[in-house]
Amino acid sequence: MDMRWTIHLPRERASVPMVRRLLMGAMETAGVDPGVAAEIGLALSEACANVVEHAHGTHPDTQFEVRARIIGSRCRIEVSDTGPGFPPERLGTPLHHVAAPGAESGRGLLLIEAMSDHVQLRNHPRKGAVIRFEKSLRWRKDSLLPTA
Repeated sequence: MDMRWTIHLPRERASVPMVRRLLMGAMETAGVDPGVAAEIGLALSEACANVVEHAHGTHPDTQFEVRARIIGSRCRIEVSDTGPGFPPERLGTPLHHVAAPGAESGRGLLLIEAMSDHVQLRNHPRKGAVIRFEKSLRWRKDSLLPTA
């Protein structure tokens, strides 16, 4: 099974719970285990909150994009913005070295890493920063999607 969706949202705080609810609803309907869905939802919220908070240099009316894909038993999420992108030194630094204890920033990326199996940060030549994360799915017994 391959299921995909893409959504464009305004870069404002209200977009974060909206996109999380959309994804959580899709995973619940498909039959994803609620614990796994909650972890993916938290990671998505953190990625979107980073866009809203840190995509400096862009007009506040700009949008950001969320792409979600369920491929077999994996979920892949990609959040991209139109800001200036990640500083080059952040791209080469392991995420667990980004936030110092007591730091006011960088913890969102640590949460995304903790809730995911794989995280990738990159800069898109025309779109700014891109956060991609993936997680293996577990399914409820009443799942609508084939799990074998």
